[in-house]
Amino acid sequence: MKNILCYGDSNTFGFTLHGGRHPYDVRWTGRLQLALGPAYRVIEEGCGGRTTVFEDPIDLGRNGRTSLPVCLDNPMSQGRNGSAYLLTCLETHKPLDLVILMLGTNDMKHYFQNNAWSIGQGVAQLLHLIQTYPYAPNYSAPKVLAVSPIHIGPDVAHSPFGSFQPEAIEISKGLAAEMQRVAEQAGCAFFDAAAVAGPCDEDSIHMDAANHAALARALEPLVHQLLD
Repeated sequence: MKNILCYGDSNTFGFTLHGGRHPYDVRWTGRLQLALGPAYRVIEEGCGGRTTVFEDPIDLGRNGRTSLPVCLDNPMSQGRNGSAYLLTCLETHKPLDLVILMLGTNDMKHYFQNNAWSIGQGVAQLLHLIQTYPYAPNYSAPKVLAVSPIHIGPDVAHSPFGSFQPEAIEISKGLAAEMQRVAEQAGCAFFDAAAVAGPCDEDSIHMDAANHAALARALEPLVHQLLD
């Protein structure tokens, strides 16, 4: 069996404004598992609000209306920095044949003041962590597929997620080029999710069922190409 770790944010978790989370067979990870079959194991590791390498002092990731400061007595404010949990995640799920990394959307929150280049540098750090983790002597290092996230929708100013402002629209459109550049430098595979999927009209950030399906369909042949 080939093990695939999908490490991402709320679009890997499958967040929806209706019911909190899409069902397993609707989420792109679940659809990918069903398409690949029993010879593969797709491991979901999605967390709402997860960034590449940035600590988020405001948004706890539970919903767009929760804004509380970080404090030691508030565990929900911890763990949104993608680099902080990544190594534990790699250790927990090894052996791994492939890591699919899809992060960057939450880095576009207004208070981070990031641009596409700085988000790409955050992705580069995560790729480095994945590639240099000490899998040996028992296991081999997994292959890595860096997926640039979907674009931010044009009506994000009216989204319930107020931490995203209109400048995020243009930042999201420039992210694929930066992610492709750092992926190629690291010797990793790359795919632009925005080429096949986009956000729902309701919040301009999260994928609906049709877009989850489109992403899964696009990723399936890439997985076969990398692992078969």
